[in-house]
Amino acid sequence: RDGIDVQPRIMIPLATTAAELRIERQELEHEARQVMKEQGRTVSYQFGTMIEVPRAALVADRLAEHAEFFSFGTNDLTQTTFGISRDDAETGFLTEYLQKGILKDNPFATIDRDGVGQLMRIAIERGTRTRLGLETGICGEHGGDPRSIAFCEELGLDYVSCSPFRVPIARLAAAHATLRRAK
Repeated sequence: RDGIDVQPRIMIPLATTAAELRIERQELEHEARQVMKEQGRTVSYQFGTMIEVPRAALVADRLAEHAEFFSFGTNDLTQTTFGISRDDAETGFLTEYLQKGILKDNPFATIDRDGVGQLMRIAIERGTRTRLGLETGICGEHGGDPRSIAFCEELGLDYVSCSPFRVPIARLAAAHATLRRAK
């Protein structure tokens, strides 16, 4: 009503089955129709899901039957892929793992390409096979890490999001990744 272009995106977290998304989408669409009827206006919106558990990545082709976009919740996907709590790891054994070379990088700071990254790759390949034009991105602190952003560019993600204080770093890293890829 104020002339602002609003484009809502409804994102269901922790989805693991297509049936979940189908039911959630039906409920959302029912509610949206009611609200739009009451308000006398139509607002277009997108329906999507967060990919936060390994199973979601593996069945992404089925999730894409109902989701118009995927947002990788990389913090949770890292926790569920490694089977560890971020809080417990970062205040406990993770420092020792990094010092001893058990892990090269803190997987909560930079996306683990070999595990989490492969799940992301699988989800993108399977999801886009089902839904052409499926928009994909990440949300979380990895979205402000230059090496993670470069990996997202390699995967062909459409966007990264991060906390506000990391936006300048993310923008610069995204520009560098794009320029490197263009060469």
